[in-house]
Amino acid sequence: MTRRFDCSDASERAAGLREAVAAVRRGELVVLPTDTVYGVGADAFSAEAVARLLAAKGRGRNMPSPVLVGSPEALDGLVEVTERARELVAAFWPGGLTVVARHLASVELDLGETGGTVAVRMPAHPVAIELLDATGPLAVSSANLTGHDSPQDCDAAQGMLGDSVAVYLDGGPTAAAVPSSIVDVTGEVPVLLRAGAITADRLREVVPDLRES
Repeated sequence: MTRRFDCSDASERAAGLREAVAAVRRGELVVLPTDTVYGVGADAFSAEAVARLLAAKGRGRNMPSPVLVGSPEALDGLVEVTERARELVAAFWPGGLTVVARHLASVELDLGETGGTVAVRMPAHPVAIELLDATGPLAVSSANLTGHDSPQDCDAAQGMLGDSVAVYLDGGPTAAAVPSSIVDVTGEVPVLLRAGAITADRLREVVPDLRES
């Protein structure tokens, strides 16, 4: 049964977070607010849960899910962290920056056809951080059906994803519909794969040799 919680109410927020954590542990999906748009999340280490996420969105494995983390330190347990990655994370996390890095050989992730990499971000939203602190890394993609606009409120997310999601955490409208900027740090030179919340000029203040794809 789908449940929705108003996170502007302290008691509902606490109850919603408990229910969301339990749902993630059961391999179910949750919708959560972030600082960009609403996301739909699942246990990043459960291939079955990630497959459920992709199916809910109508998305194939050729479009793998990014991962959200609750702290910069969580990056070290997932990917090979280069000096450039650390510089970018120090400057822009939490916030609208996603870094693409090679995941550690010791980490079992099946997010789709990733080619051995994973896109990771730390969102700047208190509800998202509280959830991530309790669950650990989550596979999170925008809470929309593929081909539709990314939702800026819980109503829009629920209207598209419906009963495929176990728990909706309603944090009110998000601040902006602009997606995160994506920077590939797998090579010697960082590459901007998608311009978004953080401009190329701002990124170059930290990594002057940034290339644009």
